[in-house]
Amino acid sequence: MKKMITLNVNDREYDLVIPVNRTLTQVLRENLKLTGTKQGCGVGDCGSCTILMDGRPVNSCLVLAAEAEGHKIETIEGLSEEGQLHPLQQAFVEHGSIQCGFCSPGMILSAKALLDKNPSPGETEIREAISGNLCRCTGYQKIVDAIQSVAKKV
Repeated sequence: MKKMITLNVNDREYDLVIPVNRTLTQVLRENLKLTGTKQGCGVGDCGSCTILMDGRPVNSCLVLAAEAEGHKIETIEGLSEEGQLHPLQQAFVEHGSIQCGFCSPGMILSAKALLDKNPSPGETEIREAISGNLCRCTGYQKIVDAIQSVAKKV
């Protein structure tokens, strides 16, 4: 069975006809070609599919696309403006927080949600905010350092 939905993704409206069992991850990647949202475990454990829904980090693999209708969705592609990296993206580059890059979009979006809510978090709050995002490359310290550097600028 298919359903017609309208999704607001990165401040743009998309009218789609999709199977009712399609996840938001699948629709973002396959229908909208927004491949920054990664498909990892598919069961909500790794956080690589993290997007912001109404400003809150959400594992998009656990959300049916039809359930996202009426919500504001933000993906990693929506962060940069006019070719300029978002300060968090730039900080991840500068601090060597990106190794393979697979977890980076979800980490950055989780960090953005935190900094939008609390522009001056401590290290414990940062670690809690990214605790749903797994990284196998960096050991997390460089990620925490990058987030702290942006928090200090704010």
